[in-house]
Amino acid sequence: MAGKSRQPRADAARNRDKLVAAASAVFGQRGLDAPLEEIARRAGVSIGTLYNHFPTRQALFDAIFPARLTALEEIGERSLVDPDPWNGFVAYIEGLFGLQALDRGLNDVLARRFPDASELSATCRHGFASLVQVIDRAKEAGTLREDFEPQDVVTLMWAMSQVIRESTDVAPEVWRRYLAFFLDGLRAEAAHPLPAPALTREQVAHFIGATPDSGP
Repeated sequence: MAGKSRQPRADAARNRDKLVAAASAVFGQRGLDAPLEEIARRAGVSIGTLYNHFPTRQALFDAIFPARLTALEEIGERSLVDPDPWNGFVAYIEGLFGLQALDRGLNDVLARRFPDASELSATCRHGFASLVQVIDRAKEAGTLREDFEPQDVVTLMWAMSQVIRESTDVAPEVWRRYLAFFLDGLRAEAAHPLPAPALTREQVAHFIGATPDSGP
C-alpha cells in the first residue's frame, strides 16, 4: 500500500517538473502572454493538470522567474566593487538589459509588475536593492549627472523592453546602439537642464501597473 500511495505523489512531482521546464521554454520564446495550452502540450499533460499545479498564470511566474532574477543581484554586487563608479553604473545598466534581451519572458517581467505573484515581486525588489547605491556612487564620483533618479531606470526598462521585443528576430543586438545613445546623455559633462522632473514612485507605479514599493 505504501508503494501505491507514493506513486501518485511521484507522478505529480514529475508532472510539475515537466510543466516548469515547458513554461520556462515557452515564456522565454514567446513572452508572458504565451498560451498556457502550449505549455501543457509541451509538457505532455492536460490543461487540467497544469491548473491543478498552477491555478493561475502568476503561480507559474513564481515558480520560474525568481531563480533567474538572482542574476540581477550578482550584477549589482559586481557593479558596486568596480573601482570606477561610472564603469560600475554602465555595467549594471548593460547587464540589466542583457538579461532582458536573452529571454522574452524575463524581458516582460522586468517591464511590468505582478502583484499576484508575491515571490516574483519580492525577488524583483531584492534584485534592485543595489541600484540606488550604484547610482549614488557614480554621482558622488562626478561622472553621472545629478538629476538622474532610480525611477528613470524603470521608465527606461519599459521603453527598452519594447525595442527588444520588436527587434529580437531581425536585429537582436540593436538595443545596444540605443543604450549607448542613452548612456552618453547621462554623463555629467554632457548634462543640460531637463524640461521636466523625474517621475515620482507613485507615478511610476501608475505607469506600469504596480504598487509604489514594488520596484526601484
